[in-house]
Amino acid sequence: MIGFRHTDPRFPFLWEDHSQPPGRWHGEGEGPVHYFADTPDGAWAEFLRHEDITEAADVAEVRRAVWAVELGPPLREEPRLGGRTLTGGLDSYRACQGEARRLRARGVRGLVAPSAALSSGAAHGWRVEGGLRRGEPRDGKVIALFGPRPDLVGWEAVHEGRPSARLIGRVRHFPGLRTR
Repeated sequence: MIGFRHTDPRFPFLWEDHSQPPGRWHGEGEGPVHYFADTPDGAWAEFLRHEDITEAADVAEVRRAVWAVELGPPLREEPRLGGRTLTGGLDSYRACQGEARRLRARGVRGLVAPSAALSSGAAHGWRVEGGLRRGEPRDGKVIALFGPRPDLVGWEAVHEGRPSARLIGRVRHFPGLRTR
């Protein structure tokens, strides 16, 4: 299984300590937790969502690395939460963090969940047939791995790149976050 992850190009593709800021699947001091998307668009969508990028002109300023990381066999563990919580805004993080604590206490090393950043069916990919055509719609997934992972091997697919502006319309942005 390959996962995709965006990073600041100045840093490695994984966190190595507990200084990681909280996220959907971990609270303060509970890291490292490594977040991957099942598609490059999913990784970019996470970035666009968290940075509140909704305008094509803002995409031109982005300079991020994208890594393809060999994650091993597919994970089967899924959180026991409703769809609105799994794909919700910042107010859903507390419930997701609690579920991740429950799973870690059981010895689970990671989970797979619906992408909160990609709209339903937006992980469609592309194919070539008389030009560029959308692939079949599918829902994106996020893979969260708990704890240090020196066993993972990653390849830097892009050193300083940006997503396509056409991805913006497929992002599930945080509700009411508008900071600009």
